Amino acid sequence: MYDKIKKILVDEMNIKESNITLDSELTGDLGFNSLELADLVMLCEEKFGISFDDDDLSKLITVRDVVEYIESKQ
Repeated sequence: MYDKIKKILVDEMNIKESNITLDSELTGDLGFNSLELADLVMLCEEKFGISFDDDDLSKLITVRDVVEYIESKQ
């Protein structure tokens, strides 16, 4: 799952692959703003056929959080 998320970050969000680790913070390390975070969520929802609960979005701090959230929904 990590590799799939990394591919989305590189291909769709234009993040340098060398900047991405499981512990990379979306806003801190990768420089996401709230709009980019929303874009990432929508891309993941489309690609993996899941829905993110609005209440859970604030829990998505690192790439690992996104990976684990998606894995828990599948």
